[in-house]
Amino acid sequence: MDPKQALQELEKMGADGLTAHELIDLKVTGGLTYNDFLILPGYINFPADQVSLETKVTRNIALKAPFLSSPMDTVTETSMAITMALLGGIGILHNNCTADEQAAMVRKVKKFENGFITDPIVLSAKHKIRDVLEIKRKLGFAGIPITDSGKVGGKLVGIVTNRDIGFCEDDEAELETVMTTKVVTAEHGVTLQEANRILRESKKGKLPIVDSEGNLVSLVARSDLLKNRDYPWASKHPQTKQLLVGAAIGTRLADRERLAKLVDAGLDLVVIDSSQGNSSFQIDIIKHIKSTYGDRVDVLAGNVVTRDQAANLIAAGADGLRIGMGSGSICITQEVMAVGRPQGTGVFQVSQFARKFGVPTVADGGIGNIGHIAKALSLGASCVMMGGLLAGTTESPGEYFFLDGKRLKKYRGMGSLDAMEKNDSDNSGSQARYFSESDTVKVAQGVTGAVVDKGSIKQFVPYLITGLQHSLQDMGVPHLSQLWEMVDDGRVRFERRSAAAQIEGGVHGLFSFEKRL
Repeated sequence: MDPKQALQELEKMGADGLTAHELIDLKVTGGLTYNDFLILPGYINFPADQVSLETKVTRNIALKAPFLSSPMDTVTETSMAITMALLGGIGILHNNCTADEQAAMVRKVKKFENGFITDPIVLSAKHKIRDVLEIKRKLGFAGIPITDSGKVGGKLVGIVTNRDIGFCEDDEAELETVMTTKVVTAEHGVTLQEANRILRESKKGKLPIVDSEGNLVSLVARSDLLKNRDYPWASKHPQTKQLLVGAAIGTRLADRERLAKLVDAGLDLVVIDSSQGNSSFQIDIIKHIKSTYGDRVDVLAGNVVTRDQAANLIAAGADGLRIGMGSGSICITQEVMAVGRPQGTGVFQVSQFARKFGVPTVADGGIGNIGHIAKALSLGASCVMMGGLLAGTTESPGEYFFLDGKRLKKYRGMGSLDAMEKNDSDNSGSQARYFSESDTVKVAQGVTGAVVDKGSIKQFVPYLITGLQHSLQDMGVPHLSQLWEMVDDGRVRFERRSAAAQIEGGVHGLFSFEKRL
């Protein structure tokens, strides 16, 4: 045949591989996991670094990177949530703690980087240097405005910085003896752009914003300018410019009080944390959140793995769905309870249904590498939630320890007995997640283990982003939002993978090798 007729011949034969619907054919294959299939390569006419990963985690919250950190007490607290948001994703704070502790974590995230810090730490002139040193020890900064009342709204009388206290040997000295009284300020109503210009020109670290009577209204920090330069993908609220943050709650009546404190602290996204989300308890709390808070906070409901479960939560008003049951590396729900679903099938079935109603989905569990992320997104998920992949990083809670020469960190499932026994039943998000707070005998649905030190997510997440961009490039997809269109119309094709094919696709035939990621 004439080589110039190759495209016409291909059109006659049809595209290679399977459509997503042909791949996930329950009558033929049963449930599939991420390792059971591959995505076939597409056509490349764009560079990888131009691939857009912008997506929505819920109806109203958009992210530059499709990543969430899991609400587990060995994965996400303040440090993880802050860094995830800076890198374009969002962190979900765990609820295996008191409501006040969780609300404090939300406040720390919201205060970390703001356009205008509306509730800065403020002291009075009668406070002592030791008060500033204690704030620096706890929060890491010492640039503090001084007002006559020691509160926001009081008349600004000065500011204390590291320079003022650095060479003072008397910690009991009052701040009025060391504070700077000639303070560069801006008037309330100034734009953020103008405030940043004043900071640059004055070469100051903090810019107090005052009203016409000289009363402190808010603060702008030079360090935020530097962070904006370093983290252009940062997930921020469109109005306040504060970092976005999510938090988990359960479905008990006490969780309504917990949520009130979280919303008051500035919460953007509430994740209803339940291993089996299709319950009257979850439907009731979704309706309560929507009727009480409206659009002030978005609801990510779940967990679900079937269309039947998803339909009830969508009808109740969920803004997004979390998919997964028993697929996490530390989860044994499928083994112990005999209930769940292979993650690939669950993500596809729920996402296809939810997309009809404009509800984004989050693939939660079973994510072990970049390939798994790409496969989850190709099956319809808008984002992925990561637990084990982020455990062991610098930003995850816990202390490092050494075993057999390896630096490790503890990692446990929220269904493990270890997690369930951390707090009393009223403050145990772990027990509530598995509906076991009233049980005399606890049945574990997770395990406790250890993971190898992965370093900081400031290096690890950019690695995931770059890898995912290359994966989408190989598929021939220039924008994440186009991926789902191309899957639906059959332009992105798939192929099932035999056990032998899985072996072939991994490292094989070597005496030894080093795998560096």
